[in-house]
Amino acid sequence: MAKQALKEITGKIEKAARIADRKSSDITLIAVSKTRSSDDIRPLLEAGHRVFGENRVQEAADKWPALKVDYPDSKLHMIGQLQSNKAAEAVALFDYIHSLDRPSLLKALAKEMDRQDRRIPCFVQVNIGEEPQKGGCEIAAVPELVEQARQAGLNIAGLMAIPPDDSNPAPYFALLAKLARDQGLAGLSMGMSEDFESAVKLGATHVRVGTALFGPRPTPAG
Repeated sequence: MAKQALKEITGKIEKAARIADRKSSDITLIAVSKTRSSDDIRPLLEAGHRVFGENRVQEAADKWPALKVDYPDSKLHMIGQLQSNKAAEAVALFDYIHSLDRPSLLKALAKEMDRQDRRIPCFVQVNIGEEPQKGGCEIAAVPELVEQARQAGLNIAGLMAIPPDDSNPAPYFALLAKLARDQGLAGLSMGMSEDFESAVKLGATHVRVGTALFGPRPTPAG
């Protein structure tokens, strides 16, 4: 199941890249393993995939140290909201952080990267649909936050966003790409199970795919 799903999604990424006259090798598929058990994750690791995303520090800490013993070349991306008081654990555990969205978190991450002597690439998360329930900095605040991050010595890889549900994501992807260009940033973390092909056509360098790889999440009992 996992191996076949991986093959199908990789094929769709390659096709979307060809349409956009891009190299598929420039696009990183992040397998979103949040809420998935180690037993769910291992088949993808066995199939050769090495890039995964988690959205909670504690959940990742429970699963990934053991998995990394067996697969030390795996890379872990923090794709969920990150509290400043979890910065130390996040810097120790993750290889990329996609949810830098405010100055207080920026300062906490910079302090921990200095203390641990780890330089983790970060994406600035943008609230691209200006939705109050979602994380991310305001669109107008992107230049200032990127500049503050650079002054603090952080490696800003690009921008990340999640378009509004039930909307055509393409205009939001295009807007994020423009914001990134304006800041001289090459990385675009955008696109999920339902819209990653559109994201690739509009410049995504990292797509975050969970359900399409692992199948539907089990419904909680009760």
